[in-house]
Amino acid sequence: MSSRRKIAVVLFNLGGPDGPDAVRPFLFNLFRDPAIIGAPAFIRYPIAALISTTREKSAKANYAMMGGGSPLLPETQKQAQALESALAQALPDAETRCFIAMRYWKPLTEETARAVKAWAPDEVVLLPLYPQFSTTTTGSSVKAWNKAYRGPGKVRTVCCYPTDDALIDAHARLIRETYEKAGSPKSARLLFSAHGLPEKVILAGDPYQKQIEATAAAVAARLGDGWDWKVTYQSRVGPLKWIGPSTDDEILAASEEGLALVVTPIAFVSEHIETLVELDHEYRELAVEAGCPAYVRVAALGIEPVFIDGLTRAVVEALPREGVAPACAWRCAGDLRQCPRTRDVAA
Repeated sequence: MSSRRKIAVVLFNLGGPDGPDAVRPFLFNLFRDPAIIGAPAFIRYPIAALISTTREKSAKANYAMMGGGSPLLPETQKQAQALESALAQALPDAETRCFIAMRYWKPLTEETARAVKAWAPDEVVLLPLYPQFSTTTTGSSVKAWNKAYRGPGKVRTVCCYPTDDALIDAHARLIRETYEKAGSPKSARLLFSAHGLPEKVILAGDPYQKQIEATAAAVAARLGDGWDWKVTYQSRVGPLKWIGPSTDDEILAASEEGLALVVTPIAFVSEHIETLVELDHEYRELAVEAGCPAYVRVAALGIEPVFIDGLTRAVVEALPREGVAPACAWRCAGDLRQCPRTRDVAA
């Protein structure tokens, strides 16, 4: 029997339907989350049922463009495998295993919590595949985990890593490589596109927007002078006012100026519907119709070696400390009340 300490690394991600029949229940799980719709359950559940029903047809059409389901789980599995291999090298005296906990579709948090408990780790590191913290992503995932997990092991949480050197370096490398492969189009604008949020979430003290802006600024600095860039937000749904500027508006603005576009997902580290459909099809068509000279899309980080190295370091550096902390030098300002350093996300 092995005497090596056992370390479970739990990767948090959104999840996505694995086939057409899963689209509606996936949407229901998403919109019934109080972090997404902040209403009492007796109101939230009927709203979630209505939204999942009315959006099912259009969502199925979008997933059909990707073969009928989301590629997010297989993409995350590749990242888990790459991270597990890297951790075996970084922690040779430990037995490390990576688990995946999806928030809204299989493997759901409860299933993963049971698997981790059965493995009986000595230590658990919760590692979100969301570099920037939000109550709607990492916060929701951590709460779900704390509710579901009743197994052994000291638990540490990596809350965010928006300015981690490896994350920034990986983004900068992919942007440069993609830009050069596209022929280095002249007079180009770089759009850092992130998933948007309702403005009221940010006004309540959610750090997401500040962290997105910090990531983009750090990548732009790493790229060096000469880049025309903006932070934009995509995927707006519903009647609420969302943070901006919106990606589609900035695509139109750049096209009117005669600028080529280089668009990079700055909050998504895996390819899924927001990149493969929204960025690759919907926004590309918008740019072409608006007369954009060139539309170049940078890939998500995936298993980019530098990015995996950064995740590996985040796990290793989390082990000696207690509680929740960022995996970089980032510190939220005091007015960002939803930061887990100032408010317990497990409450």
